[in-house]
Amino acid sequence: MELSQRGADHLASEVVIWLATGGERPQSVPVWFLRQGDSLLIYSVPGRKVDQIRARPTVHRNFYSTPTGGDIFRFTGRAEILDGHPPAAEVPDYLAKYGEHIARIGSTPARFAAHYSVVIRITLERQLAG
Repeated sequence: MELSQRGADHLASEVVIWLATGGERPQSVPVWFLRQGDSLLIYSVPGRKVDQIRARPTVHRNFYSTPTGGDIFRFTGRAEILDGHPPAAEVPDYLAKYGEHIARIGSTPARFAAHYSVVIRITLERQLAG
């Protein structure tokens, strides 16, 4: 997927995206992510979000807007659960991006990886207008 410059800037600088899943009880939750080419790597706790992704892998993501509602960036994609993928504590780029945040919430990479044990890869499909 080809991103606009604004989209690429968001993916490079943002710490959190909002991930929306579908299902009987749709859910929109903030998640940490690591961009890897045309996909995003997300570590999650097991639960409803993961169950909804297994049932309906089409997801929607967006970033925070400005306080006045400007600079909105959204995109759709396809999510998959990655069994056997290295945990967060073994992914150097993920730790480089979130190591300080993991410490700030009073955790360690190993404890974080044990809690956020489900690995989700989202392949970016389409950038949407704000």
